Amino acid sequence: MERRKFLGGATAGAAAVAALAASFPRPAIAETLPEIKWRLASSYPKNLDTIFGALDRMCQRIAAATDGKFQIRPFAAGEIVPGLQVLDAVQNGTVEAGQTASYYYVGKDPTFAFDCAVPFGLNARQQNAWMYVGGGLELMRDFFKDYNIVQFPAGNTGAQMGGWFRTEIKSVDDLKGLKFRIAGIAGKVLASLGVVPQQIAGGDIYPALEKGTIDAAEWVGPYDDEKLGFYKVAKYYYYPGFWEGGPQLSVYVNVRQWEALPKTYQAVFEAAAAESNIWMLAKYDADNMPALRRLVAGGAILKPFPRDVMEAAYKASFELYDQISAQNPKFKKVYDAWKQFRADEYLWFRVAENTFDNFVYAQSAKKA
Repeated sequence: MERRKFLGGATAGAAAVAALAASFPRPAIAETLPEIKWRLASSYPKNLDTIFGALDRMCQRIAAATDGKFQIRPFAAGEIVPGLQVLDAVQNGTVEAGQTASYYYVGKDPTFAFDCAVPFGLNARQQNAWMYVGGGLELMRDFFKDYNIVQFPAGNTGAQMGGWFRTEIKSVDDLKGLKFRIAGIAGKVLASLGVVPQQIAGGDIYPALEKGTIDAAEWVGPYDDEKLGFYKVAKYYYYPGFWEGGPQLSVYVNVRQWEALPKTYQAVFEAAAAESNIWMLAKYDADNMPALRRLVAGGAILKPFPRDVMEAAYKASFELYDQISAQNPKFKKVYDAWKQFRADEYLWFRVAENTFDNFVYAQSAKKA
């Protein structure tokens, strides 16, 4: 009897709460904003759970923040378009959005590289500073207007490794004739040193290296490189990837689709992309060292690039930038601003960041 009274009272109480809740208006986002579904094509395979995983998280965040009304479905490379055709797909409206590395498109215009990385450029923190505060985002969005695209920083790998080589690199001479998978403007730099650059999408690198179609390949760093299995077919693992000190991944949106979005959805999208930018870098920073230990234990031979390779590449890089600037006004506009920002950032990092880092790393090495 007492139990029936309790259950009856509980039911009445629940009904009262439900009635009270119903008396309050639902949030405007649930009542007035439209249901929108987009497709987003990535340049990357799904097994890269940091790059593609950051994109997946971004899309989930957007759905959650809009009460499920703004849905973006991410597609891996090859599911809608090949990995290196994301720019064209977004520009032409084949898909509403895309995730890629802008330096894949330097064949269209070398200015694209500044939206990702150039050899001996900015590290991840400096890239963010340039983009969000230093005028980089405004410069790049002005450039992307010609391609019907609005771009958003949406990830960063941090400084990358120099790649996997079948044979040891002892000097600049060993680069001559080397068929090397390397993307972006770095391919042009290394071509001046005798390398034969090959631009190959991530999912196609392993078979090319295994078959000997290429002699060497760079991708990201230990965590992803282990997943892709490069250590099985090339044992020399070089560092650093001086062409990618802080490469930014971007999300592209077709400009007409962007302008048609409600302002609320635009704000949510931009915030989710910024969160993706932070998360991707954090995950790589956390996961790369354990992966590197496993690779070395499995037989990878870790080596720094010879000093003469670094110096020759540095000289060739800035000679190339000057040459392109003399011929390409768009490149020059961005490069001049970027170069001044880089000089100031380097000076600041030398004063505080680098001094701190060098000291504590040296102390850590003494205890190792």
